[in-house]
Amino acid sequence: MKILVADDDSISRTLMQRILQKFGYEVILAENGRMAVEILSQRDGPRLALIDWMMPELDGPGLCREVRELNRKGGYTYIVLLTSKESREDLVEGLEAGADDYVTKPCQPAELRARLRTGCRILSLEEKLIQARDEMHYKATHDDLTAIWNRSSILSLMKSELERSFREKQSISVLISDVDHFKQVNDKHGHLIGDTVLREVAKRLTSAVRPYDAVGRYGGEEFLILLSHCSHSALESRSESIREAIAATPVMAGGAELSISVSVGAVTCRQWDPGVPIERILARADAALYRAKAEGRNRTALADELTTA
Repeated sequence: MKILVADDDSISRTLMQRILQKFGYEVILAENGRMAVEILSQRDGPRLALIDWMMPELDGPGLCREVRELNRKGGYTYIVLLTSKESREDLVEGLEAGADDYVTKPCQPAELRARLRTGCRILSLEEKLIQARDEMHYKATHDDLTAIWNRSSILSLMKSELERSFREKQSISVLISDVDHFKQVNDKHGHLIGDTVLREVAKRLTSAVRPYDAVGRYGGEEFLILLSHCSHSALESRSESIREAIAATPVMAGGAELSISVSVGAVTCRQWDPGVPIERILARADAALYRAKAEGRNRTALADELTTA
């Protein structure tokens, strides 16, 4: 683990560096408090710091206060103050400034090692908690089968994108795609093959749109696609390229080549008032999808442009 040692005395820095390297730490040095803050604010900066109380430009407590402001935007930094101060008032001052622990000079290597191990355990626990939080958030927002946005998330994103497009006076297009004859795939090949088909369709849809567009599983074999900054004049070609991304190549599933296609219903919204329910947009896209299926499937159908401005 990386550890920052901040001390204005070069001899003290060198001695501490040697001790910490024996403990197995990767040591980074700073000769004053301001330099230490700059190092700790870097994206890959140390998350463990041993800070001398008395330093030029910025002392230990001042450094703690600045680092705690930085920590509000990123991962936690565990700070141990190194000090010759022994009064309770001074120690309370350091802890209230944001220090996690302190070591009095001259420090014993065994004590220092134990206190730093405490910091490492706390940082390790934080990493596990962050990982668990991120995993829970991912599961709450993504579809288990296809790993794309789930229904509630894609609808929430749709509302946000409509609000943004209204502010920026840009168009946004909404597409609903449905896998053609999907029931026959399940009936003939089984649900496991059907699941493989849905995963592959989701993968191809995601690859067919731009990084700032969005694809979500709307329900069953239906997918909702949001195309930001997509005008009505560009919608037909964009919709066709998405449809062709599915139909162009058979899906390999269970050792068989399956010809899979989708029907697409699409509508463009220009200056859509965010206060108007999105159900009106979805109903218009769904009606276009129904028309595409009625006209023979494996095709796109466009609704008239919608606007509430």
